[in-house]
Amino acid sequence: MKNLEVRSKIWIEVAGEPILGEGREQLLRLIQEYGSISAAARRMGLSYRKAWSLVRTMETNLGYSLVLRQKGGAGGGESALTPHALQLLEKFDRLRAGIRSYVNGRFQQIFALPESEANRG
Repeated sequence: MKNLEVRSKIWIEVAGEPILGEGREQLLRLIQEYGSISAAARRMGLSYRKAWSLVRTMETNLGYSLVLRQKGGAGGGESALTPHALQLLEKFDRLRAGIRSYVNGRFQQIFALPESEANRG
């Protein structure tokens, strides 16, 4: 039998509306890394308008700001994550790690080969 592996994805919803998953998490982390919504959007292959729409939707549905924007002059502005956003990402990391650990444990219990089959290779 080939080596089986389990994969899972999680996301958070509010009233059936996706709020945070892999893509939106990546967007927030890139905004923090680059200090720019534009740069984060480019890195992900999104338009600025789409990236900003995703941020606004998350903020509206969560009820708090995630990104602090500072308008700039010729050089452009800067963006940074709010403490709420950083806390949200940290909780999401903990949730994902817990779920991954649980799913991996259950997978091993359910799909583990009997000793006789494992020795046959």
